[in-house]
Amino acid sequence: MLKIKSTKQFIVVTGMSGAGKTMTLKVLEDLGFITIDNLPPELLPQVFKILATRLDAGTPGVVATIDIRNVSKDYIKVINDLTTAWDGNGTVKVIFLTASDEELLRRYERTRRVHPLNKTLSTREGIRAEREILAPLLDRADIVIDTSMMDLHQHRERLLKEFFENPEGVSVLISSFGYKHGVPQDASFVFDVRCLPNPYYVAELKDLTGEDEAVKNYLMQFPETIEFMNVCKKFLEVSIPQFLNNVRGQLHIAVGCTGGRHRSVAVAEWLYEEFSRIYKSVSVIHRDKGDAKK
Repeated sequence: MLKIKSTKQFIVVTGMSGAGKTMTLKVLEDLGFITIDNLPPELLPQVFKILATRLDAGTPGVVATIDIRNVSKDYIKVINDLTTAWDGNGTVKVIFLTASDEELLRRYERTRRVHPLNKTLSTREGIRAEREILAPLLDRADIVIDTSMMDLHQHRERLLKEFFENPEGVSVLISSFGYKHGVPQDASFVFDVRCLPNPYYVAELKDLTGEDEAVKNYLMQFPETIEFMNVCKKFLEVSIPQFLNNVRGQLHIAVGCTGGRHRSVAVAEWLYEEFSRIYKSVSVIHRDKGDAKK
């Protein structure tokens, strides 16, 4: 068994074809990681061991991508062996990138690329088959990222939060979104706050966001808002430790309203404030907030 000695991060990036593995690799390369594209899983232990000796204090770690063309029947065992081989001085994490079928189809149409499994299948059938093949890897992943609604800036921000704001990686991620833009597929829990009063219909609040105190104060004046938040808090106080201990090292809590600008942002911020007092690895992002017009 290989024993890899390093205090750095070793990251395996995999997931659906077209979901952003190449973009992830480029972003992490810009952030100082040593990157390797499309490596056969069987070579991961040897390559990681060699590169571990090249990491200095200024190198965050090593990233390798694996796509459907290089997936073998033993790839889960290879990745599990990597984790077992670690001597406790570093971390091995698996990032699984995904996106909705509709978004993947749009990307293939836009770039005119051919799906790797498209030799005998249509693009849609290839996407479906790929999901089935990669399902065990999705279950094994430490971090799942849905890139359906992400632009390059949001993609980079998410990776920064995962690997730089906390050296151990984000344990709890809280995000806001708008239902009209789609539900994040990588969410562990989804709270629908469309039942709360909508600040959008208040003239002086319409152009603000849930990060503004005026919007927060408006929502908190209603008893149903306070009751809703207390119920969410009680649920998460029980669920978070159980989830992190028994499922995977990351929990994504998504909060959605109609547009992703007011109610979902305010509730996500409130949950962040509450649970960042309990857990040191908590982060918040707002996918569809946009810029406030002040």
